[in-house]
Amino acid sequence: MAPPKLDGAGIQKMKTIEEAQTQLQRLHGIVETYALTLKQNKPTSMYAQQVKRTLPPLVGLLKPQFGMIADQVAALNLVATRGGSEVTKIRMLREGVASTRQSLDIAIIRIKDQHMVVDEPKPSLPSR
Repeated sequence: MAPPKLDGAGIQKMKTIEEAQTQLQRLHGIVETYALTLKQNKPTSMYAQQVKRTLPPLVGLLKPQFGMIADQVAALNLVATRGGSEVTKIRMLREGVASTRQSLDIAIIRIKDQHMVVDEPKPSLPSR
């Protein structure tokens, strides 16, 4: 079965979601490396800075079309910049990445529902 066809707005939203998923996957890798480095009792300041640098472009990408998801990522940025226990920070970053991924998956389903183009069958010519 062919994938559903989307209208122009749906195609643009899907491109935005795909780019956001790519950036989120990169962020996920940084957070997991951060957690592993902390567990090994190595310096972690480099990873904290990478997380802080990765989040604002993701917010900027999502803000025009997916404001609520962008706000969720902005809240994750606040977690990344807050002081306190690094163990707690990593746990909250992991939860934030998972929650954002789930929101993007839900957005994909909603885009497909709202922007699907239904091809109407062409009327057949009456036979003579």
